Amino acid sequence: MAEMGSKGVTAGKIASNVQKKLTRAQEKVLQKLGKADETKDEQFEQCVQNFNKQLTEGTRLQKDLRTYLASVKAMHEASKKLSECLQEVYEPEWPGRDEANKIAENNDLLWMDYHQKLVDQALLTMDTYLGQFPDIKSRIAKRGRKLVDYDSARHHYESLQTAKKKDEAKIAKAEEELIKAQKVFEEMNVDLQEELPSLWNSRVGFYVNTFQSIAGLEENFHKEMSKLNQNLNDVLVSLEKQHGSNTFTVKAQPSDNVPEKGNKSPSPPPDGSPAATPEIRVNHEPEPASGASPGATIPKSPSQSSLPAVVVETFSATVNGAVEGSGGAGRLDLPPGFMFKVQAQHDYTATDTDELQLKAGDVVLVIPFQNPEEQDEGWLMGVKESDWNDHKELEKCRGVFPENFTERVQ
Repeated sequence: MAEMGSKGVTAGKIASNVQKKLTRAQEKVLQKLGKADETKDEQFEQCVQNFNKQLTEGTRLQKDLRTYLASVKAMHEASKKLSECLQEVYEPEWPGRDEANKIAENNDLLWMDYHQKLVDQALLTMDTYLGQFPDIKSRIAKRGRKLVDYDSARHHYESLQTAKKKDEAKIAKAEEELIKAQKVFEEMNVDLQEELPSLWNSRVGFYVNTFQSIAGLEENFHKEMSKLNQNLNDVLVSLEKQHGSNTFTVKAQPSDNVPEKGNKSPSPPPDGSPAATPEIRVNHEPEPASGASPGATIPKSPSQSSLPAVVVETFSATVNGAVEGSGGAGRLDLPPGFMFKVQAQHDYTATDTDELQLKAGDVVLVIPFQNPEEQDEGWLMGVKESDWNDHKELEKCRGVFPENFTERVQ
């Protein structure tokens, strides 16, 4: 019996709620059609508009703050990778190695501390601030429903009073329901009328505190980071001073890939081929050209320790070619500025309009770049010998190609 009673109460509640929803829906329809008046409170409606605006702004601030924190974390990771790279390339015998490693450790700790303080002093405060909005929003919606109940009860009571045949019992019951509905609505309304303006005014202090915290944390972070950067700069300056006067031998390095040219990455030649290891020559003292005056001096090549090997070689080959008469202005059957010949050891597919398409066996006449600054390391400028013999048009035939796909033949 107790179980049946419980089910009966539950069923009764469901029926009551369904009836309330139907009554509210009917009342809203009548109000929209203008057949029933609606209780208005413009001051409260303004408070609701302010509340919604405040919620929208706070939600956006929370989202942007999370994005900022994600960016700080990403910068931390990038900075850590950069520091690890420095530690790897810093050779053991170089002075300042321990200091550089210590700076890297402090750099990592500083980023971690900055991120955690942003979470504690900004994000958590932001979450707490927004945490109060869902409950108030729910109460605003409930107040709206209770206002419709009040209007519905009022209209029902008024209709019974103006009926031709009055039923006193029904009027008394309707009046009782009206008083009850009014009391419930007014209790909720009074509380919200006090809370909403207070919440709206609190936004100023909250925004001030939040952005002051962020600005202060960021300022301190950059001050400490500036000190670390200055310390690292001092270590590197010391390294430069101690090794700046040393000369380093230019050595050929094996290359598994064609040197980068812009964003191009052509396929490498097969391993073990002669072209896989570019040959680098540096002519320190070019011999006098035949026929030249014994007292004439040949300009020396630029300092090999301050220029890339390919630039040094190009310069030396240009000087030698002009003096020795192996090409350049002295050879009418070769393009202007001709320096030397190379032969393609492997096919190369051009990936841009300024590149040469090569087949294994093609002979290329190497010429200097019109603007040396445009030359990328590992790339040469030239014209295929067959194209030059057929057309003699340098502008249309010349192009760049990867040096390690070829072998010098002259």
